[in-house]
Amino acid sequence: MKSGGRLALYLDLIRWNRPAGWLLLLWPTLGALWLASGGWPGWHLLAVFVAGTVLMRSAGCCINDVADRDFDRHVKRTAQRPVTSGAISVKQALGLGAVLALLAFGLALTTNAAVIVWAFVGLAITLAYPFAKRFVSLPQAVLGVAFSIGIPMAFCAAGGEGVPASEAFSRVPGYGWLLLLGNLGWVLAYDTEYAMVDRDDDLKIGMKTSAITFGRFDVAAVMWSYALFIVLWAFVGMRTGLGAPLMAGIAAAAAQAFWHWRLIRRRTREGCFQAFRLNHWLGFVVFAGIVVGYALR
Repeated sequence: MKSGGRLALYLDLIRWNRPAGWLLLLWPTLGALWLASGGWPGWHLLAVFVAGTVLMRSAGCCINDVADRDFDRHVKRTAQRPVTSGAISVKQALGLGAVLALLAFGLALTTNAAVIVWAFVGLAITLAYPFAKRFVSLPQAVLGVAFSIGIPMAFCAAGGEGVPASEAFSRVPGYGWLLLLGNLGWVLAYDTEYAMVDRDDDLKIGMKTSAITFGRFDVAAVMWSYALFIVLWAFVGMRTGLGAPLMAGIAAAAAQAFWHWRLIRRRTREGCFQAFRLNHWLGFVVFAGIVVGYALR
């Protein structure tokens, strides 16, 4: 195969043409970084967290596709993924994932020891998530933890270079944990929407998902999960004095959540997938409210 064709396969493996995945990770991470820094975090930390988010999400795609290759061939939406179709070998996919993870770890090394501790925690959960779908009734909750690791990392990074590994947990304030809990709710909301798209296929192959576990209460669970995210992030933002700009962002997020309810209430594949695919805008408006709130203080 020509080098251009091979590159296209690798880009498809890491979902390069579908940036919604890493945007879902990026907005809450950057929101936490702004809150932890009391505003602008500086170019170094901004570059570390943006690049690290993209790299780790891409590495996670490699790991997930290898772990799920035998299941994905039975799902119409995923049957043509490069590893599942055999266009990229397991060894090649894992090799790329390892390189991407090492690059992300290199970025963590430019911060402090506490951030490095959280980097290892995040890697462990990233490796565990694909297999959680075989044994855990709510694997989306495991994904929620993986997608929230950037929040405690942000609070540790904002402390400067001298934060030791022993303070990896104590450096995260109480409201930082509330942000993490709220973000877990958001991940549960949008990944349940995603799981609703494949529910029929997942039932046939024996995959466990929140859409299957919640059953007829799936739509209600999604909306309560959105509410958890919106309420907790609004509480933390108001606690830090961000005022009207943050509340405007929160109101925009709530309006989007209501729109998503209209998309998923009939449980059509198209509606559920559209709601999932556009979720990054919900996270963006909350982040924008935080940035503008600090800018106007």
